[in-house]
Amino acid sequence: MRNPFVVISACLATAAAALCVTAFRPTPETRLGIREAEPNVVFEGMAWIPGGRFLMGDDRGLPDERPIHDVLLDGFWMDRTEVTNAHYREFVAATGYVTTAERQPELGSVRPGSALAEAEILLEFNVPGSICRRPVSDRSQLDPDIGHYNWWQYLPGANWRHPEGPTSNIADRMNHPAVHVSWHDATAYCDWAGKRLPTEAEWEYAARGGFAGQIYPWGNDRNPDGRWRHNIWQGDFPIENSQDDGFVTTAPVGTFPETGYGLFDMSGNVWEWCHDFYRPDYFAVSPRRNPAGPRDSFDPQEPDIIKRVQRGGSFMCSDSYCIGYRVSARMKGEQDSGAFHTGFRCVLDPGMLERFRSASAQTRTSQAVDDRQRG
Repeated sequence: MRNPFVVISACLATAAAALCVTAFRPTPETRLGIREAEPNVVFEGMAWIPGGRFLMGDDRGLPDERPIHDVLLDGFWMDRTEVTNAHYREFVAATGYVTTAERQPELGSVRPGSALAEAEILLEFNVPGSICRRPVSDRSQLDPDIGHYNWWQYLPGANWRHPEGPTSNIADRMNHPAVHVSWHDATAYCDWAGKRLPTEAEWEYAARGGFAGQIYPWGNDRNPDGRWRHNIWQGDFPIENSQDDGFVTTAPVGTFPETGYGLFDMSGNVWEWCHDFYRPDYFAVSPRRNPAGPRDSFDPQEPDIIKRVQRGGSFMCSDSYCIGYRVSARMKGEQDSGAFHTGFRCVLDPGMLERFRSASAQTRTSQAVDDRQRG
């Protein structure tokens, strides 16, 4: 479960949505040994990301984005948008799943044997909840000694159903990304849907949209033609958000233009969980072909906490804080914690089709039963 003391500095239409049942036909291996060509099968809400070779990372970025290294990936399908509240609600209705933010807190992400393993949760934090923004209206309220803890707070009652706390709801946000989901909550959804979380390499490759060496999914100009192409923070962070892009928190998925691979919100909106453990030095030792991340986690800032990679930035990212909306930017989050700006999307590779179709069939059967009962 989650450790509420750790502030995270921080798929889609139902899995039954297969449009074409044409069997997957593996394409001949290319001279790079990668399956590149698009298979003769299409799934609703997903885009085929052709296999290929790319340079991962950015020497212009932060230290953990270095070194730039050559990566080869097989092709895969990726959800075109982040998993929405409507999709997550369907999963919860079908399975009865209870997210980590809705359970009593535990120190589940603390490394066994560490000094934190014996820590006790303070009474005021020992209730279900999650991490939200703490409003700051003036710079005089900022304490330089506590850094980003100035604008984050553990809020009892906050969860995916109540994004800003118990008095908020998602009634008018069903097409917004599901948030306050931990890494475990995201993988539980993926398992139900017959999919999985993307590896960090798959995520960055897909986000680049076929463009080499660019800062953003669409190029190097953050605002081409003076238009915002992602949902981030504009203004004096963390005091005032001018909302130039039209949003204070999450935007409906698909609001901004798609990438070269037909994906939405690969920059901004919400941070997205990846499969990989986080290590700042992984790029120096990453295997060339289909890297799946290190065997364990290490964050020198919080060495006793087990972290997973997050990608894409969020509506809380600004030019003066985080700048996580670059395609190479990396973030890490405690795997048992969610936050009001953290979501996910799923991927599917050709080796998973039998599992995916089985999950889809079960979902269709469950929906049919529900429809008959309602009828």
